[in-house]
Amino acid sequence: MDIRAHVCISGRVQGVFYRSTTRDRAEQLGLTGWVRNTSDGKVEAIFEGEETAIKDMIAWCHKGPRSADVSDVTVEYQKFLGEFEEFCITY
Repeated sequence: MDIRAHVCISGRVQGVFYRSTTRDRAEQLGLTGWVRNTSDGKVEAIFEGEETAIKDMIAWCHKGPRSADVSDVTVEYQKFLGEFEEFCITY
């Protein structure tokens, strides 16, 4: 079953390659959507794809890249829209 998740990651997550490694991991899992930095120092992402792959991605978000220090991850499941063709970094 395809699902959609809106995820916000807090902690030391900017300036540590969080977005690029999130993109790489999402592509490995076959997910579509986007990831971006927010003005309040968080990283925000939308993931769309197979439920198991999204749950794997969310588990990865709790750790992030080696140099990140994640303090919190919030997840809001939303209606799958199928609006993306790939996974990209947005600004």
